[in-house]
Amino acid sequence: MFNDPTIIPAYGRDYRSEKEATADWYDGKDFQIAMTGQYCSVRDFDKTNKLQLRFWKNRKVIVVQGK
Repeated sequence: MFNDPTIIPAYGRDYRSEKEATADWYDGKDFQIAMTGQYCSVRDFDKTNKLQLRFWKNRKVIVVQGK
C-alpha cells in the first residue's frame, strides 16, 4: 500500500467536524483511497498504518489509524 494514503468519505458523504469524521472511520464506515478510488475501511489497515482523512469538502485533514 502507499505510505500515509489519503482517504475521503465514500458515497457522497462529507463531514463538518473532526469528531464526526473520526467517529465514522472508527465505526467502520466506507471511505475511498483518493489516488485510486478503491473503497476501504478501518478494518483494512492495522494500527501501524496512519492515514490522512480529508473532510469538509476536502479542505481539512486529520490523521487516523487502522485497527
